This record gives sequence, C-alpha cells and structure tokens, in this order.
Amino acid sequence: MAGPKGVLAAVLTPMDQDLNPDRRAFAAHCHRLLAAGCHGLSVFGTTGEANSLSVNERLDTLEALVEGGVPAERLLPGTGACALTDAVRLSRAALEAGAPGVLVLPPFYYKGVGDDGLFRFFAEVVERLGDDRLRLYLYHIPQMTGIDLGLPLISRLVDAYPGVVAGTKDSSGDRDRLMTLCRELPDFSVFAGTETLLLETLRSGGEGCISATVNVTSRLARQVYDAHALGKDDDAEALQERLTQLRASIEAYPVIPALKVLMADLTDEEAWLNLRPPLSDLD
Repeated sequence: MAGPKGVLAAVLTPMDQDLNPDRRAFAAHCHRLLAAGCHGLSVFGTTGEANSLSVNERLDTLEALVEGGVPAERLLPGTGACALTDAVRLSRAALEAGAPGVLVLPPFYYKGVGDDGLFRFFAEVVERLGDDRLRLYLYHIPQMTGIDLGLPLISRLVDAYPGVVAGTKDSSGDRDRLMTLCRELPDFSVFAGTETLLLETLRSGGEGCISATVNVTSRLARQVYDAHALGKDDDAEALQERLTQLRASIEAYPVIPALKVLMADLTDEEAWLNLRPPLSDLD
C-alpha cells in the first residue's frame, strides 16, 4: 500500500461523561476531517490522549473506527509504548485492520539509554512483527519524551530496515532538523509536526504535516498543500501565512483543552469538553 502523504490531523479523542472514548463521536469526527480535506488521520497520538488510554482501549477504539466506516487505509495509528510487547501488539492490530503504517514513539521512561538501546527497541518491533506490510514511522517529540532520535540513529534504522522504517513525524519544531532530514534521507518520508512548517517541508521534498491543530485548520492546510502542488507559489505563501497565524493563536493556550473547546463550539456538543486527567479544562 502507498504510504501516507499530505495533510494529516493528529486526531482528538472525544470522551463520554465517564471519560471513556466516545466511539460514535470519534468516528463522526474522523469522517468530518476527511470531508474537510485531510489526506489522512493520525489517531492515538499526543493530541488523542493516547498515553492516557490503555492498550485494550486503543485496540477496541481502532476496531470501532473501522466498523464505523472510517477507511483504514487513511489511518496512521500511534502504536508507541514503553513496553515493547505493547508496541508490537498495537502495531500488529493496526496492520491487520488495514492501516498503511504505524507511528511509533520511542520508549520514553528510561533516559540516557543511548542509540544502541533505542535501535534495539525499534529493531525488536520490526522483527517480532515480521510482516512485509509494516511501514514504521518514527515519532520524534523530545519535549514530551525527553528522547532524541538523532540523524545517526534514524540513518542506522533506515539502512537496517529499508522500506520498513519509512518515515518520521518530527514535532521538535526545529526547522533546520527538518530540512536536514529531507536533504540527507531523500527516500524517507518526513512530516512536520506543525502546519506552520507545511510549505517549507513540501518545498524541501517532505510529505506534509501531521498536526494537532489540523483538527480545526484542515481546510486551510489543504489549500496550502494544493496551491503548492499546482505550482501557485504566491497563493501558497499567502495561505501559509494565514495558516501560521491561526496556529499561533491556538498555541497561545494549552493546545488539547483549547482544541476541545473549539470543537465544542463548532459542533454544539458539550461532550467535547471532557478531558482525561491529568489534563484540565481551560479557565
């Protein structure tokens, strides 16, 4: 299957009054995002409160999304976990559901483990799955994990598992790092973790962005992508400037609570205000 590209939302997970994933609302939101121009959907990431969900909750909710008519081939599920066996189990379920790839955090609890330990973790995921369908995308978000997935480690994984370790979501916000990845690894799919870098990433040969705020900026982000694809540079620049300003206005607040407030306003569904602890509502 072709790998993901373009504008992907890091999808919010709606919760019911008991703070369980609301499967009906989740599927409806995914359909809404696809209709609004998203090329794909990254579920169970940081924005989706994945690390506040159990493995079984993530498995059951993924199954419910597919049963709810969300095309599996448009999904890039987050399957990272500190426990190797949990990462393998989640990744296997994503592949069996029909997802074209998985987005995997490094094991983030132990610090100072070095590249050899991180390499072994990702290598074990690949080897234990033993599935030719696997396309593994490395999730780099050091401000949350405290783990640096450096270029030497990424190059080593790509060399060891060509075509399997297929890309990365880079949420570091480091423009130079993104451009270096695009330049040094031309066959490696690079996604910016913010739509503020969407146009620069595309111009450098990257695939697009996977972003939290695309939950509410998807139409505008898609316009940037399409203008670039059509070679309309002036239009793309102007649209990117508007998109960057919109992202900045949301980033002025805690992002996940702010996005849920916006979704409650856009949909008139107050259930969007539900957050699992330790996240808290905006004042």
